[in-house]
Amino acid sequence: MKQSDLLLLLEGLWTSLELTFVALLIGCTVALLFTLVLILRTPLLLQGVNGVILLFTGTPLLVQIFLIYYGPGQFEWLRESFLWQWLVQPWFCAMLALALNTAAYSTLLFKGAFDAIPKQQWEACSALGMNKRQTLSVLLPYAIRRAIPAYSNEVILVFKGTSLASTITIMDIMGYAQRINAQTYDTLTVFGAAGAFYLTVNGLLTLIFRRVEKHALAFEAH
Repeated sequence: MKQSDLLLLLEGLWTSLELTFVALLIGCTVALLFTLVLILRTPLLLQGVNGVILLFTGTPLLVQIFLIYYGPGQFEWLRESFLWQWLVQPWFCAMLALALNTAAYSTLLFKGAFDAIPKQQWEACSALGMNKRQTLSVLLPYAIRRAIPAYSNEVILVFKGTSLASTITIMDIMGYAQRINAQTYDTLTVFGAAGAFYLTVNGLLTLIFRRVEKHALAFEAH
């Protein structure tokens, strides 16, 4: 493999990392809002949130990317709206699919961690005279800290999921790997190098989250 090919893969790595970071930022924010809706059982929003979770956990990510990228173009009113300037961009559509996908799975993680809070902690908040809002402000951060080990796997899945973005013409790691392979036919070397990029980043993410877990869950050691 030539040096110029490696530089192209590095350029693709930057695109993959950008997609991962923005999708996680938006997805985590949406997941926290969805979790609050599920906990508070907000009547008008509960069914909508459950519907979004069912849709994005029950269908493959690739189908979601295709629907978001190719679907809106079939509606004339959407093509004429201000949204079209965003929905016509492959990068935005891939990011949106990844963000909504990780939001759905993260909501289930956060809600599961919240449901696992020991009954005694609810009773302690009640004994201190806290209302529901004050109780949530204490227990929700605690639940999220407990969810960090499982959330680290979700972060890695999002990064690996960016490999599907190349199906809608985005030149990420896989996009450049496919182009280089078509030019050189050196399949083993090209995709082996692409796999090494994914493996390295996932290894670093794992190490980072191990340190975050150690710090966030330090209170359990006492």
